[in-house]
Amino acid sequence: MDNKFISELLSWLKALLIAVVIVLVCRHFLFTPSIVKGESMMPNLQDGDRIILSKISEIERFDEIAFEAPDSEDNYVKRVIGIPGDSIEMKNDHLFINGKEYKEDYLTAYKETLPEGESLTNDFTLYNLTGEETVPDGKFFVLGDNRRVSKDSRSFGFIDEESIIGDVKMRIWPLDSIGWIN
Repeated sequence: MDNKFISELLSWLKALLIAVVIVLVCRHFLFTPSIVKGESMMPNLQDGDRIILSKISEIERFDEIAFEAPDSEDNYVKRVIGIPGDSIEMKNDHLFINGKEYKEDYLTAYKETLPEGESLTNDFTLYNLTGEETVPDGKFFVLGDNRRVSKDSRSFGFIDEESIIGDVKMRIWPLDSIGWIN
């Protein structure tokens, strides 16, 4: 009887150990949870939102990403605006990348709440902010969606590709907002 009990206990411990290893491997290499802190991504992401980051996604323009902040111990969540090789200009609250105007549909509702004649994003060129004509290789230019309060590439410059933790894929909290992030 003792032998059967020990055998059963070892079987359960082995299964539990395998499950823990699988979770740790997935979390380290594939995805990880994170928490949004601050208001820089409002209205799309709120302070306190729980999100899932993909560590294997290829980062593309307009993705929301989490990365190690270059100017503090925190991690930031921002939107990728410029990828390597891009030239960027903001003029009259319109975004131009490589000379082509891009609609920022994720900001439409926010812009509609602004008083007449006010802009969400001040004018700038990549060169005025960074001294570079284009985003260098291995770097990204990021902006928060709440441009008036966001601390982003306009203040700390480019972020390194190595500092990216992951691509925001899903919101898991609050419960009424669970869903995939586009």
